[in-house]
Amino acid sequence: MAKLYGSVEAGGTKFVCAVGDADFQIVEKVQFPTTTPYETIEKTVAFFKKFEADLAGIAIGSFGPIDIDENSQTYGFITTTPKPNWADVDLVGLISKDFKVPFYFTTDVNSSAYGEALVRKGVNSLVYYTIGTGIGAGAIQNGEFIGGLGHTEAGHVYMALHPKDVADEFSGTCPFHKGCLEGLAAGPSLEARTGIRGEEIAQNADVWEIQAYYIAQAAIQATVLYRPQVIVFGGGVMAQEHMIKRVRSKFTALLNDYLPVPDVESYIVTPAVAENGSATLGNFALAKKVAER
Repeated sequence: MAKLYGSVEAGGTKFVCAVGDADFQIVEKVQFPTTTPYETIEKTVAFFKKFEADLAGIAIGSFGPIDIDENSQTYGFITTTPKPNWADVDLVGLISKDFKVPFYFTTDVNSSAYGEALVRKGVNSLVYYTIGTGIGAGAIQNGEFIGGLGHTEAGHVYMALHPKDVADEFSGTCPFHKGCLEGLAAGPSLEARTGIRGEEIAQNADVWEIQAYYIAQAAIQATVLYRPQVIVFGGGVMAQEHMIKRVRSKFTALLNDYLPVPDVESYIVTPAVAENGSATLGNFALAKKVAER
């Protein structure tokens, strides 16, 4: 049988595991809730064991923070995550010990950014944000991830507060920082402000304008820091079409023609890979890359 490539999208809510062929077409895919490390990793290993004879490489894109420094004693670990029981878990070590193939380890948003860049012809500079239960971003320049000592943590940059949040003395839900993007614009902030889960809030509610204000600031930061060709917003919060329109409008007003950017409808977009498959596609390509290294 032809070589297969493995993908682990290790999310704080669920794990999505898949194997793909040489053309990065999915052969089999499964998802399950992220419970305890032992139970979740056991299910991950069991899934890939079925394909062990044909696997050439596996890529893991994980929620973070994670240690991606291959020279570090804690390489492959999930580090200071607030997710109960998952801090200081050796994710790569616990999965890789059962396989004799190379592994690639990065963030889930880096995997998504890589997948999005693959399907966008002529794009080699891209920033991908996921706006969901948490917020993270992956940035690519000239086909390579941006990072130094570790991966970027764009979800925890500080924001200019919306006037209503100032009036209400609301500084977000992040347990680490007051006034950061994740605490102010991730899914839990909606319920914290309104007492209503995000999926139950009417589209004309004022809270969406507040949300868009912060997400547009993220797009401004990506623009001035990285000058990408495309900014992609994925995740559950952005699944509603009215949100991307709000963000584009806010972005245009905040940028105020300071820098030239492409037409906003082609510049600030939602994922091109269907069914939240950007990370899986990106992981297939990264697994192939590490297999051929």
